Amino acid sequence: MDTRPAAFVIPEAVPLELETASIGSRFLGLVIDWSIQGALLLVLVIIVANTSVGWVGTTLVFILIFLIIWGYPIALETLWRGRTVGKVALGLRVVTKEGGQIGFRHAAIRSALGIVDFILSSGAVAVLCVLLTRDNQRLGDLAAGTVVLRERTGLRRPTPTTFAAPRGLDAYAETLDLAGLGPTDYGVVRTFLRRRCGLGSPPRSPRRSPSGCSRPRPRVSRPSCTWRVWRPPIAGALSGRRPWLRSGCAPPDSCWCAD
Repeated sequence: MDTRPAAFVIPEAVPLELETASIGSRFLGLVIDWSIQGALLLVLVIIVANTSVGWVGTTLVFILIFLIIWGYPIALETLWRGRTVGKVALGLRVVTKEGGQIGFRHAAIRSALGIVDFILSSGAVAVLCVLLTRDNQRLGDLAAGTVVLRERTGLRRPTPTTFAAPRGLDAYAETLDLAGLGPTDYGVVRTFLRRRCGLGSPPRSPRRSPSGCSRPRPRVSRPSCTWRVWRPPIAGALSGRRPWLRSGCAPPDSCWCAD
């Protein structure tokens, strides 16, 4: 089953789309956590088998069993911001439906309903709930109001790239007024920045520019240079004042050349 984007509205009323965890990744994370819990239970059984315990010791053993089975996920998800060892290994995290950090109440409800999700139904309830819900939630998630998200994907994280103005035009780039640029203008500049190194001289010529592309018009006097020289200062100004304007790779100095 593929992951699905989940829509969240944070308290600042900003909608976010985050990637929910699939059944496969959640199952592998559970296997890791169950292996750790099984190893702890095995150590406890070995210790009890080699020692003589009375009723006090027996009570303590039952308390330790409870802590290993239910206290392990509750403590880790509460103190580790919705993560356990298995979730960290698979790049998963439990968050609230609003995208916030879960607390003890959320972790306790999820762990308690794990009895129905995994023990009583042998995992059938959990699988059916994940398949039938929009945000891949099991019964414990539905009751606690939580979602399991993927923090780590195979995609490379975008890295911001800065573009320096050509030598001698730094002062001019600082005087550019970008207030009049709209979304279409930003799109044109972004497209140019992403393709600049692969464009030859003819496509860069202002006579070959695509129709309908609005060219930025600064309110200051334009220096006596061609459009090919004029675009880099705008790129430098945009990269400095609009950090979210990103490109795939940092350009070499040879890309900014003037004719």
